[in-house]
Amino acid sequence: MASTGQPQSSLKRRDSMPAREGDKLIITPLGAGNEVGRSCVYMTYKGKTVLFDCGIHPAYSGMAALPYFDEIDPSTIDVLLITHFHLDHAASLPYFLEKTTFKGRVFMTHATKAIYKLLLSDYVKVSKVSVEDMLYDEQDILRSMDKIEVVDFHQTVEVNGIRFWCYTAGHVLGAAMFMVDIAGVRVLYTGDYSREEDRHLRAAELPQFSPDICIIESTYGVQLHQSRTIREKRFTDVIHNTVSQGGRVLIPAYALGRAQELLLILDEYWSNHPELHNIPIYYASPLAKRCMAVYQTYINSMNERIRNQFTNSNPFDFRHISPLKSIENFKDVGPSVVMASPGGLQSGLSRQLFDKWCADKKNACVIPGYIVEGTLVKTIINEPKEVSLMNGLTAPLNMQVHYISFSAHADYNQTSTFLQELMPPNIILVHGGANEMMRLKQKLVSLFTDSNTKIITPKNCQSVEMYFNSEKMAKTIGKLAEKTPEVGDTVNGLLVKKGFTYQIMAPDDLHIFSQLSTGNVTQRITIPYSGAFGVVKHRLKQIYESVESSTDEESNVQTLRVHERVTVKHESENHISLHWTADPVSDMVSDSIVALVLNASREIPKVVVESEPVVDEVDEEKKAEKIVHALLVSLFGDVKLRENGNLVITVDGNVAILDKQTGNIEGENEGLKERVRTVFRRIQNAVKPIPLSASY
Repeated sequence: MASTGQPQSSLKRRDSMPAREGDKLIITPLGAGNEVGRSCVYMTYKGKTVLFDCGIHPAYSGMAALPYFDEIDPSTIDVLLITHFHLDHAASLPYFLEKTTFKGRVFMTHATKAIYKLLLSDYVKVSKVSVEDMLYDEQDILRSMDKIEVVDFHQTVEVNGIRFWCYTAGHVLGAAMFMVDIAGVRVLYTGDYSREEDRHLRAAELPQFSPDICIIESTYGVQLHQSRTIREKRFTDVIHNTVSQGGRVLIPAYALGRAQELLLILDEYWSNHPELHNIPIYYASPLAKRCMAVYQTYINSMNERIRNQFTNSNPFDFRHISPLKSIENFKDVGPSVVMASPGGLQSGLSRQLFDKWCADKKNACVIPGYIVEGTLVKTIINEPKEVSLMNGLTAPLNMQVHYISFSAHADYNQTSTFLQELMPPNIILVHGGANEMMRLKQKLVSLFTDSNTKIITPKNCQSVEMYFNSEKMAKTIGKLAEKTPEVGDTVNGLLVKKGFTYQIMAPDDLHIFSQLSTGNVTQRITIPYSGAFGVVKHRLKQIYESVESSTDEESNVQTLRVHERVTVKHESENHISLHWTADPVSDMVSDSIVALVLNASREIPKVVVESEPVVDEVDEEKKAEKIVHALLVSLFGDVKLRENGNLVITVDGNVAILDKQTGNIEGENEGLKERVRTVFRRIQNAVKPIPLSASY
């Protein structure tokens, strides 16, 4: 059961720890809290810390674009997980790895790592910021590549007690949803995901485990997407009509992601319409060719439709689309279609072409992706009369602006269905505008009315605190697991702790089920002793039930095997040696033998016994009875012996009768009976030799 708490002001390491600190799980958005952009979510539990994503805000530049890293101590983070390559999820990673105290490990999928380098290199080149505002350079990106580790989908990785694995998220090539398990508490972080299969990507998977917490995107809130066929028809109709009238079409899109989906649509449409073959389509990005090479490399990560098509021809070897590296290489003569990055029209080729074409009413701008607050795309969607150009001047906005979303984010139907199938008890909404997020929360609250599901919408730097009752459970494995123990049975083995997992195994299995191995330490000690060896044996038999005599075959000296654990050798007239394999019980037995030999050496330094003393069992029994009687008198005072051998113990008028042979006690006072029973048992243990069973 989890409960939420109040936000805390800072997440930096604190010295004072509340009583339940170990069971407290903290989740804090450092970005994407009630906003879209700079996704970065901090999570800590049981002294383990995970950071999900590390993006920038596309509407800002320099330090203002970063997540709120100053709220945390980067050196405490164990694992950083990047869901996909988009700038708002990965673009602050070089800064975080190279310019903070972060020392943990970073993971992303193979495709994400390949595209990350290309996309961030392009981002550095097209960013129109001063050198002082540059967050990092090309060298920082290259150094960060060396620190990034790759993970396959469904591969379980464990780092310092944190277990995690990832599922396909749809959205873009290589996008992943991460499931993190810390001490049995599971947290699913979806990143950006889409449950709808498109022309080249698989739909997001449904995890087989229901998480305790689901941190999920809320980009489109309660909006519903049009069907893919309707959106594609609107898209191609707008482009066809514009170029037929001699106009130019600008499609601002990021170099990787939705661009490839749109290019597949355009290439197929152009193939089916011969009248358009003389009108060029350009994919305008410095990364154009390299991006296509990456997509061709990871064909097997795409859906079945693309894989089947690839057996005959490369679907990304476009027949009607040409790459365009820069505006200087572009011959702007007659109608054309240009897909250019970046998608927000902040800078780069897309902004240069927009400034050039915005005043002509024959032209059109088709916006295919999510519109981020603070970008030029957000401005022109409201159709102002004028817009500011990059050179500082203003120009009339006469071109047609069309918003046809191909953004591969989940809509309300996908989100609600996904959550109903998972049924997590705690849902945290991130990556959505405040209004959209609040509307989504209200609908989800109504949807989960009967399930006691908590739905939380934290702002940036606002902590969500939850408490989980953590029960420790140890599993028996190997030989110990071959037989199911009965109730009351004792299980003996080694308890092995790895992270938050406990296992009990036989010592012989240790090297099989862990990276540990067993070893024995053989102890040897020599003690000065010049008395008779028989005296030592006699005294040892008074203490231990098992004392066996023998002769050492190699040295031909007398030996005693005490309690089946310690070997005592009569090395010479002046020395005795002890040999044993170290363990707690054997160490105690050896200590008692050393004390016994040293005492015997002081008491009878010159006694010589030619033969072992004859033990009279009757005398020994009488002697033991006298000791028992004397100890009972010292403890209870009034103790009388009856003719039948029973003892009558009287305390404050209460009487208990003790049968020394059976240990049975009769009497009316239960308290006195219990005291006598306990005392008698302890006295018997003290006066009799220690049995072998006492070791086990």
